[in-house]
Amino acid sequence: MNHQVFNQMEKFGHEQVIFNYDQVTGLKSIIALHDTTLGPAFGGCRMVPYESEDAALEDVLRLSYSMTYKCGISGVDYGGGKAVIMGDPQRDKSEGLFRSLGRFVEMLKGRFYTGADAGTRPEDFVQSFRETKYIVGLPEAFGGSGNPAVNTAYGVLLGIKASAKEKYGESNLKGKTVAVQGLGKVGGTLVDHLVEEECRVVVTDVSKEAIETVTQKYPKIKSVEPDEIYKVKCDIFSPNAMGGVMNDFTVEKLKCDIVAGAANNQLKEKKHSKMLHDKGILYAPDYIVNAGGLIQVSDEIGGHNRERIKIKTERIYDILLQVFEISRLENITTGEASDKLSVQRIETVNQLQSNYTGDNISC
Repeated sequence: MNHQVFNQMEKFGHEQVIFNYDQVTGLKSIIALHDTTLGPAFGGCRMVPYESEDAALEDVLRLSYSMTYKCGISGVDYGGGKAVIMGDPQRDKSEGLFRSLGRFVEMLKGRFYTGADAGTRPEDFVQSFRETKYIVGLPEAFGGSGNPAVNTAYGVLLGIKASAKEKYGESNLKGKTVAVQGLGKVGGTLVDHLVEEECRVVVTDVSKEAIETVTQKYPKIKSVEPDEIYKVKCDIFSPNAMGGVMNDFTVEKLKCDIVAGAANNQLKEKKHSKMLHDKGILYAPDYIVNAGGLIQVSDEIGGHNRERIKIKTERIYDILLQVFEISRLENITTGEASDKLSVQRIETVNQLQSNYTGDNISC
């Protein structure tokens, strides 16, 4: 694998990739910093029993790359980064493991902030916080803003409403059928929002327990097997689990008007944005739709404010409408339109930062 790292960094344009191993705790982690033009890199830390080191490296590179675009388009002054831990979140967590991770984050001296992601919880990072101050998304009792999944789910709802506005001419979701893939921290909360909006909801998850929790709470909600969710005839398909779910096989199966969800890197490849476009399916770029969590935790730096977080999150709706307009006017995919808007902001800020600001010069 090691001889491929620099090729991969060159391909995606990464600044720095750090491999961390702690013999005492068994921690095996990778931290990837993609672009810090806008400021320190932000990105959660996910814990997954990866099949190989190559799989872990590919994941952290793709995720950190997407974080740069998410930060760029969301209006926050931070860059893209990500961390992964190779391990089983059900079996391998320990105080030492997360304190060790905190030590590695501390070594970057503020170039990278991290917190909970897939397979990790805000409570895990209470241990990391004992070793470094560069942790965000902590429980409120420890000075954080609380679980960012709640705000992420709110942002997803806004993304779905903006997509409905573009596709149907109104954002009202009453009576719309939404197929929700993944009932974790974000997907489960999203279901609550959709029920309040009087949607018809169909769900799936690899965890039968997660499905039972939702269907017991809402008896009218239907569930299907994980592989069947793509075939459900619906208005909106909402992926809220792992990435790569939009691929050659699944796109052909879809029977929906809109794809809008919280999962990172939903497109297996960029060509799948074009496939959705050609099929007449409106794709809401995932790194806009799922930006609510980033907006919340980035607001913690210097002291968070609930009303400010809400105002910033509600911009997701307007940003998506702008992306959809660019897509229509320039006849490009929504993915291309979103990337274009994000890069424009990063380049503008980069140019502004090159301007002389009048610092004193000693002669």
